[in-house]
Amino acid sequence: MIVTISGLPGSGKSTLAKNLAKELGLKHHSAGGLLRDIAKERGLGLIQLHEAMDHDTAIDEELDRRTAELAKEEDNFVIDGRIAWHFVPHSIKLFVKIDLKVAAERVFKDTQAGKEERGTESENISVKHTMENMKQRIEMNEARYKKLYGIDFLDEKNYDLVLDTSKCPANETLEKALAFVKQKVKKGETH
Repeated sequence: MIVTISGLPGSGKSTLAKNLAKELGLKHHSAGGLLRDIAKERGLGLIQLHEAMDHDTAIDEELDRRTAELAKEEDNFVIDGRIAWHFVPHSIKLFVKIDLKVAAERVFKDTQAGKEERGTESENISVKHTMENMKQRIEMNEARYKKLYGIDFLDEKNYDLVLDTSKCPANETLEKALAFVKQKVKKGETH
């Protein structure tokens, strides 16, 4: 069983992926982790790598190749990545959405608290700036994925389950995802 989790920034997709993997006894991977590996191999920081991605499609291609290879090498894992579902089509595909203002408040709070996963987001100097940065990031990703692959990662028809975390705490989101995945397994629909 492979579960891919996509979603908006600040939606809790990484938290969901880690917790779901733990509950299911599966390994957890993330596109962010794969990008950190690529950055290290190239002798770049993560911010430098993201800047390079704006004009170097080879980085996207490398990330996507590694995602697809994971699915060929391993049978049981959870991976969070905006377009992992596209490169692992036989996965159970989840999408985590959120009201952008709520997401910006969460990300800003995490940035201010110095959470490790938000360490590179020092440009988030207020909730308003964070929301503007998130909108720009979403638009850039949407345009890049359409240009490179002809896909719209925001189209909910691409997913088996869409979860809205705007008013839903992490534990409830996990319960919903876990119930859905277990139901798919019970029905033999794990692709």
